[in-house]
Amino acid sequence: MFRRPHLSRAARGEIARRMTQGVAVETERLILRAPVAADRPVLHAMWADPQVMATLGPVKSAADSDATIERHRGYGRVGLGFWVVERRDTGEAIGFCGLKPGAEDTPIAGEVEIGWLIARDHWRQGFAREASAATLDWAWANTDAPRVVAITAARNLPSQALMSELGMQRLHDLDFIHPAHARNPALRETVVFAIDRPDAS
Repeated sequence: MFRRPHLSRAARGEIARRMTQGVAVETERLILRAPVAADRPVLHAMWADPQVMATLGPVKSAADSDATIERHRGYGRVGLGFWVVERRDTGEAIGFCGLKPGAEDTPIAGEVEIGWLIARDHWRQGFAREASAATLDWAWANTDAPRVVAITAARNLPSQALMSELGMQRLHDLDFIHPAHARNPALRETVVFAIDRPDAS
């Protein structure tokens, strides 16, 4: 069971509002904001791209991607959620990044999990790192999570490299067979990384 942040109802409501409405985070090159209807074609195309999804799971139909957007929007109820990643210079929506509860029936149940996804045309420009680093900063400022975890397929070496760049450490004892990919030998072996809350001092 996911442990809700130890915040007042009013504070949780304000965090949920920021997760699901308007701009939540700005960086030098990016805006992280709540999804709007106009983002759907971009997100649909990203989730339907076999190269983007190669280490994540099956490509998604438009209906599946809409359901994914709504599921992630729903995490606002526990003070978490995902944002659209938008380029400040062009206004393009280029990805999806944020926080969610760790999946039940996995070793990260009850943890706060970070995830990110960037459209293929915008790979290798540092956008995933910029968005995920800003998301971690947001997590420390807006939740009381003692750490944030990330997972990926054992074969997804680029994501593991980014996790290391973010200061995350591999937790070998938590590696597991992901129940969502149990029949997929390419994706079922899942590795876990984590980063502890920075020392306030």
